[in-house]
Amino acid sequence: MNLHAKETWYRRLFAVTAFSTLIFLAGIIVTLFHGAWPLFREVNVIDFLAGRAWYPTHTPPEWGILPLIAGTMTVTAGAMLISVPLGVGSALYLYEIAGKEKHFIKPLIEILAGIPSVVYGFFGMAVAAPFIRNFLDLPVGLCAFTASLILGIMAVPFICSLTEDALRMVPKSFREASLALGASRWQTLVKVIVPAAGSGISTAVILGMSRIIGETMTVLMISGGAAVIPKSIFSPVRPMTSTIAAEMGEAAMGSLHYHALFGIGLVLFLMTLLLNITAEFISRRFRLKLGLTQ
Repeated sequence: MNLHAKETWYRRLFAVTAFSTLIFLAGIIVTLFHGAWPLFREVNVIDFLAGRAWYPTHTPPEWGILPLIAGTMTVTAGAMLISVPLGVGSALYLYEIAGKEKHFIKPLIEILAGIPSVVYGFFGMAVAAPFIRNFLDLPVGLCAFTASLILGIMAVPFICSLTEDALRMVPKSFREASLALGASRWQTLVKVIVPAAGSGISTAVILGMSRIIGETMTVLMISGGAAVIPKSIFSPVRPMTSTIAAEMGEAAMGSLHYHALFGIGLVLFLMTLLLNITAEFISRRFRLKLGLTQ
């Protein structure tokens, strides 16, 4: 086989690989819409999204997922308040300050990313929830705050790794020019390096949010499982992912309950898709602003 034939073969192979991801994505979208469509023929979309009660087994059933959306948003917001400062701060330390200790701090952070989510769930149930309940004198430790704390810790290595990669992609000429103009090391980091890496940092934060929204096992174990609109961060909640995981096994296939769970999955998919599109949009805006892309 000559060189030209090999190149043609490799090009076709890589094209098939690239387009296969689009096929998988299209398959997921079609499956979700097909599974959710029977529900929307019976239940108005607005009532489904804005309904304040989720009682699929009552007579008559109620299909409002607003409490589930509120639970997801509450847990996600709390987790982001924890993961963003820790993740971005860790990345800045590893990039600018850390010396030899970086060689063991970074692997330790990356180990957190490799721990199974069910282990985080066990830790939350056995250690974090009882401690939070006793320390804050709460009636129950399995609540949105506990879920936010554990999910925030889970997202730290993800945000840290992507943020550090973004910082290292900033051209060295930016730093050299800033230092040559008399700026200090701190001024260069804050006013030159971080803004130049803004697209990567923003993308890391948004993708970290997507990671948190999509987490299932941990929130199923430690969020409290109450399908009600939370009155505070210390209220038990039931996010959308845990609802699907908890109820899919007991929903009769083909029932309205079964299709309602597909509807929740569709809403969750659209939320994460919107976040990923936002991350890509922000990344492109920053790159165009800095002249790093054509």
